[in-house]
Amino acid sequence: MNNTLTGKAAVLEGLPEHPAVKAILAWNPQALTDAKWDRGELTLTIAAEEIRSAAAAVQAGGYNFFEDMTAVDWFPAAPRFQLSYHILSHGFKEHIRLRVLLDEAEPSVDSITTVWPAANYYEREVFDLFGIRFEGHPNLRRILMPDDWVGHPLRKDYPVEGYR
Repeated sequence: MNNTLTGKAAVLEGLPEHPAVKAILAWNPQALTDAKWDRGELTLTIAAEEIRSAAAAVQAGGYNFFEDMTAVDWFPAAPRFQLSYHILSHGFKEHIRLRVLLDEAEPSVDSITTVWPAANYYEREVFDLFGIRFEGHPNLRRILMPDDWVGHPLRKDYPVEGYR
């Protein structure tokens, strides 16, 4: 595979039979906003309002194992936050990444715990450390920081020594 392929059209043209691409395109092609093939891994950027349904689509397409998720704060860039969901298919023996971009003004996205219950603690961790809300989460509360902690310490604009 040519690692120089970038952009949605180039990647989709190069991977028309890829199971994750087929699953997303069969479900809702408009939800796929970008695609990138890099270092042997596929990253599919999904519209934020569609992440729960996209997770269900790739699960139905053979991606059976939710590995983890994390966030990145790209401050001061916009959109500020990136969520990365890492998903594995044991049958296809490959990983994919679903990526969601969120604006600073409304860092909120649907929880995927109804699709993959294992996302529960990862979503709580991202909520605690970045302040991103997961709508529909069964128990969205702090998991690492004390309940009375002010702010979200992995945001790039958080003071190094905390608020005083």
